[in-house]
Amino acid sequence: MEKLKNYINGQWVDSRGKDSLSVVNPANQDILAKVPQGTAADVAAAAEAAQQGFQEWRATPVSKRVQYLFKLKTILEDNLDDIARTIVLESGKTFIEAKAEMIRAIENVENACGTPAMIQGEFSEDIAKGIDEYMIRQPLGVCACIAPFNFPGMITFWFLPYALACGNSYIIKPSEKVPLTMTKIVGLMEQLDLPKGVLNLVQGGRDVVDALLEHPYIKGISFVGSSAVARHVYAKGAAHGKRVQAQGGAKNPVIILPDADIDMTTQIVIDSVYGCAGQRCLAASTIITVGDHSNITENLVESVKARKTGFGLDQDVQMGPVISADSKSRINSLIEQGLQEGGRLLVDGRNGSVEGYETGNFIMPTIIEDIPLTGQLAETEIFGPVMSLVHINTVDEAIAYINQGRYGNMACVFTSSGLNARKFRHEAEAGNIGINIGVAAPVAQFPFSGWKESFYGDLHGQGKHAIEFFTQTKVVIERWLKEWSRKF
Repeated sequence: MEKLKNYINGQWVDSRGKDSLSVVNPANQDILAKVPQGTAADVAAAAEAAQQGFQEWRATPVSKRVQYLFKLKTILEDNLDDIARTIVLESGKTFIEAKAEMIRAIENVENACGTPAMIQGEFSEDIAKGIDEYMIRQPLGVCACIAPFNFPGMITFWFLPYALACGNSYIIKPSEKVPLTMTKIVGLMEQLDLPKGVLNLVQGGRDVVDALLEHPYIKGISFVGSSAVARHVYAKGAAHGKRVQAQGGAKNPVIILPDADIDMTTQIVIDSVYGCAGQRCLAASTIITVGDHSNITENLVESVKARKTGFGLDQDVQMGPVISADSKSRINSLIEQGLQEGGRLLVDGRNGSVEGYETGNFIMPTIIEDIPLTGQLAETEIFGPVMSLVHINTVDEAIAYINQGRYGNMACVFTSSGLNARKFRHEAEAGNIGINIGVAAPVAQFPFSGWKESFYGDLHGQGKHAIEFFTQTKVVIERWLKEWSRKF
């Protein structure tokens, strides 16, 4: 059984940690590898290497730094199918979902290739007689990413290419549940021949996270995960003087107005709720119908019953398992809680089984209707293939319900009314807004926004926010007199 290694200072090395966890295929419980439970000593070694690598890398012109990214884009494209298969095996996604994830990753690499333009500063001549003032951007130093399990390949690339293009060195801490994907990608990145120490990977769990948050060489931390952990990362990182961007959880609401196109809306909403088995921070969770809802409810139920669940590499599979047996148990208990609060099941996916994969962590697509809006399930992130279907009388009441929630990652509306769409866009309190869109995922040129308890920090991943996060501004005010020039 392969035991994964760390990548430090240009070499694959064993972890100092003696304990390890199994990397499990969630579709059949096969053990794919062993991942070490890393230590603070592993982080210290990576940080030391990254600090040394930073000295050379920051002096490399930005136009040369992005040449490595152009090559990286080609490497990822050439190995897209192989990486996607690894994602399927360790995370349970379908092959199509895994490929789509990596295409988004590649988009960020491509966008970061434009850093020479995005990193430019500002210049103001003659702020006073003979005095000029200008601002330049310089790299922070050593930065790190603490990545989640639900997107083993994509999320690291919200940050990594921008950090490298801006002149920082980098440490990746993949989720211990899905470490194979980034291990494979870092192995492919060896072809880039980056200076030693510029790119590092440390395997492990909470001990590694805390060590990253505490180490004095590390200046910036990027995190995606639950809100509780995001809050911990933000607080502890800030307490140790670090710049932090911490993406948290979500409870993404979708409003369906009576004038929405029923067929289009049904398909988009179903894909949003059940894509990646509901394990994504932009999965639609609470579907709110306004006014007459009989047609949309019937369409949703029929579409859910027809959705095929199974192993992600098998043909025509539309949804895979959840990540672990613990996740399956937690989701089932939340469904039961919703029933106890007064909800009723329109589609029950708790006891489904996939032939040939009876030991997998499968929950079939589920719809629970009429949960109380003030109940616990209504505000709990399920992170699984469960749709909460609720009915509200007016669009104003629906928006008010959305805005009183703890989270603000995404909110969507389906309508053919431009007036209602504009009202929703203007009033809904969420960082990513979808209008006749089920997954309002920003392309690489825009920041992945989040509000309220869905995000801790000031600058998000992707786009110009990433450039700002991975650089610090330096303002120079200078005067040159003719008399001084003649002396030389």
